[in-house]
Amino acid sequence: MARDGDLPTIFNPKRVRAPSVIITCEEVESEQGGSGDVERANGPPTPLSPRAPLTPQTSISSAPPLTTQPSLQQAYSESATSSQDEERQLRDKRCPRCCSKFAKKIYFGLCVTLVLVVSWVAVTHCVKHMYMQEYPLDHDAPQSADPSTYNFTSKIPTNLYNAPFFTAWFCTNWLILFYPLYLIVMLIHNKCKSAHDIVFDAFSDFKEKGFTFARFLSRCALFCLLWVLSVYMYTYALRILLATDVVALFATNVSCIYLLSWVILHEQFVGVRIVAAILCDTGIALLAYMDGITGSSTLGGVVLAACAAAGFAIFKVLFRKVMGEVNSGQRALFFSIVGSVNALLLWPVCLALYLTGSELLPAHRMPWLHLLLASVALLVFHLVFQFGNIMTYNIFVSLGLITAVPVSAALDVVMYGAQFAGMKLAGIILIAVGFFLVMFPDNWPDYIMRLLRWSRRRQRGQPGSGRNRDAMDYRTGYIRSHLRSPSGRVR
Repeated sequence: MARDGDLPTIFNPKRVRAPSVIITCEEVESEQGGSGDVERANGPPTPLSPRAPLTPQTSISSAPPLTTQPSLQQAYSESATSSQDEERQLRDKRCPRCCSKFAKKIYFGLCVTLVLVVSWVAVTHCVKHMYMQEYPLDHDAPQSADPSTYNFTSKIPTNLYNAPFFTAWFCTNWLILFYPLYLIVMLIHNKCKSAHDIVFDAFSDFKEKGFTFARFLSRCALFCLLWVLSVYMYTYALRILLATDVVALFATNVSCIYLLSWVILHEQFVGVRIVAAILCDTGIALLAYMDGITGSSTLGGVVLAACAAAGFAIFKVLFRKVMGEVNSGQRALFFSIVGSVNALLLWPVCLALYLTGSELLPAHRMPWLHLLLASVALLVFHLVFQFGNIMTYNIFVSLGLITAVPVSAALDVVMYGAQFAGMKLAGIILIAVGFFLVMFPDNWPDYIMRLLRWSRRRQRGQPGSGRNRDAMDYRTGYIRSHLRSPSGRVR
């Protein structure tokens, strides 16, 4: 409704409408016959008690009192408003004003980034620690006739554990728990559906997209090979490089994802992201040649880590291309099937590598504790990485990759006495700068122009923002503008 003193204009079309009026009266006794018959106002006339005609003389004096009854729409709006007020009051009692929707997403985003950093650093350093264990010199341990079988590169000391493919296969098996964990969460959150209905909905959604059972399994097998190959190259690179170098190189997958999305998915071209890709490639080159070319295996380790990042980018882009837009249930089901295919089909490869001596799995000193910690941490990382955007913004999910670099560097300095200087430090910095440039939004020039305009107004001493300049006066319909005067003429 309009406020007191407001005039209804084209900018304020709301009118004050009179409420619907219904004439009611109390029950009166009929004087004819003394039978005590009762007639309600506005009711249908009966033969025993005919309705008296309403004459102009008696319309005012004999009319019953008027009572205002709100319409159904007004009553519904009032009830809805009161219920919303009660819910708001209960919400305010439970959580303070600072817990708005935006603030909650920020808090959840910080928690998601923290979990991703801890889990990714735990995976990397657990695998690195297994490689750094020295071979025991006791007489009970079996000795190899050829000591060179334990030295695959000149810079890696004699160690006990040397099985990168087995590590990748064992950690990938834990992807089977994706869908069971999703089912448990859905059954707790939504008690109306059974487990059979949730599984049936996930498969039916894939069937509606044209996937047959054989076609779906073949796609999952191809994605499984790509996944295991990426994890294998990552774990193999940890044998040669420091954990911080491998983490920084793997963070370059964001630039690869953008380039592939631009070519395959036809996403919008953003010039600053091309600059970011160039910076990431420059950082990779600096890390590749930080120890020279001859007599060093650093170049091979950098190539492996960069290929692992590219493999993960290909996996992510092809998943969007082949599978399309999927919900959480379909995503969890897909990863569980990938883990199952890995466990059923790739175990002969692990056995063949062990029997041929390409990988060493000393059963008497197997580091099961570190292997289990790495597997659980990798499962937690991918769970949060795949479903973190449900609780917060995507930028917090991506920040977990680059935030893990300084944390890993601190652990390398403390545990292994690593030094970051020269080309290594410059390469890591360039990769970090390229990572943050890729995170720029598509319309980043608009934000910069707004910031420049705001700074200019502050320098000129003009208070307020640009929104007040275009404010509208709903009382007169006048829109403030620098091009027209208050009378409406063009200046």
